[in-house]
Amino acid sequence: MLILRRKDVLDLLDGAEEALIQTVSRTYVAHAAKDTSVPHAAFLRFPDDARNRVIALPAYVGGERPVASVKWIASFPGNIDQGLERASATIVVNSTRTGRPVAMVEGSVISARRTAASAALAADTLTAGAPGGVRDGVTLIGCGVINFEILRFLRSRLPELATVTLFDTDRARAEAFAARLTGLRVEIADDVESALAAHRLISVATTAAAPHLSTASCRPGTVLLHISLRDLDVASILAARNVVDDTDHVCKAATSLDLAQQTTGDRAFVHAELGDVLSGKVTVPYDAASITVFSPFGLGALDAAVAAYVLDSAAGKELGIRVPDFF
Repeated sequence: MLILRRKDVLDLLDGAEEALIQTVSRTYVAHAAKDTSVPHAAFLRFPDDARNRVIALPAYVGGERPVASVKWIASFPGNIDQGLERASATIVVNSTRTGRPVAMVEGSVISARRTAASAALAADTLTAGAPGGVRDGVTLIGCGVINFEILRFLRSRLPELATVTLFDTDRARAEAFAARLTGLRVEIADDVESALAAHRLISVATTAAAPHLSTASCRPGTVLLHISLRDLDVASILAARNVVDDTDHVCKAATSLDLAQQTTGDRAFVHAELGDVLSGKVTVPYDAASITVFSPFGLGALDAAVAAYVLDSAAGKELGIRVPDFF
């Protein structure tokens, strides 16, 4: 058993943004080709505690480098007020030959960066062919770890990105976020409506448990990365062109899309899955008159693929702790 700690994972992933985006892209295409197995996530909740949860995401990815894993990720938003990160995670990787666990990997960094790679890939894909001015600025709603990583990956994939507008319900958090940024023009919006109107590329990554945003303030042609899944009201979802990672997964657990499904009785509001777009099966060209929303559930297949990338990158390096007598 190889145990890779947070520091080990950071050593292997820092500076690897493009490699991770390519890994995520290949995994989406594999998923579209049904070369993955992604059971529905299991949510562990606690009595009289609607805010905190722990989620298990098992997955298998086939192809030249098959991998099987499960991510066990806890989301405790109250941690932020105690100076702790909201999410913590462990990924267990199993041999696809014997089934035995071969590695235990710190998973919060992998989880954040595969989310960011997915967001940057979607932003690049859904704004391809957009006129000037669409890809040179982004609004970030929610100034936490996820949007910080998303900005890192956006800057890798969209080199023209020059301006970022921030909004957080805690202005001090937005100011602390801004203080960490270099090489960008940074603005902090006074209200969420101004933030939504500032740019035609928006990333929403909050800890919201129920819809609290409308896209009414967004400009036509906006591409909105709906990362936290429970922010947009039903009317906004129904009015948008919706791209998802997996329709079955994302229309669950009281997400905004699940609420839209409950309202309409169907899923006709979902226009495409990203894997089908990347593989060329369907097209979602940039539309300057519409609002396009990307809502990724966050497939366990991405965690598995990135964990495999980490393990392959660690091969031959003196990283982690090896436990030869684990069994």
